[in-house]
Amino acid sequence: MQYMIIFREPMAEFDKREDPAQQGEYWGAWGAYIGAMREAGIIVKGDGLLPPATATIVRNRDGARLIEDGPFPDVKEQLGGYFVIEVPDLDAAIDWAGRSPAALVGSVEVRPVMPADMLL
Repeated sequence: MQYMIIFREPMAEFDKREDPAQQGEYWGAWGAYIGAMREAGIIVKGDGLLPPATATIVRNRDGARLIEDGPFPDVKEQLGGYFVIEVPDLDAAIDWAGRSPAALVGSVEVRPVMPADMLL
């Protein structure tokens, strides 16, 4: 079954991506984690996301489109990226989520992907 694992990190983790003194450790941890998933052959797709200041929020209200560009108010954690993985069950997905660097400093959401036959 496919599961999306969604990584949320504090802003301090996003800052590490660009800090020469910290980026080696940050990207090294993610590289090891992604490498382990590749070796296990479970990755269906996935991406890291740029910091929340690059985001745009779109809402339709009362017939009008409202567009809001980042940065957005500080929240405890920001969406940092996601992977869709193919594993036998929820326990396996939870295990992979718990092995991510984000699980140490933020949170990881695990959610089943809706089967294609449920669409329409």
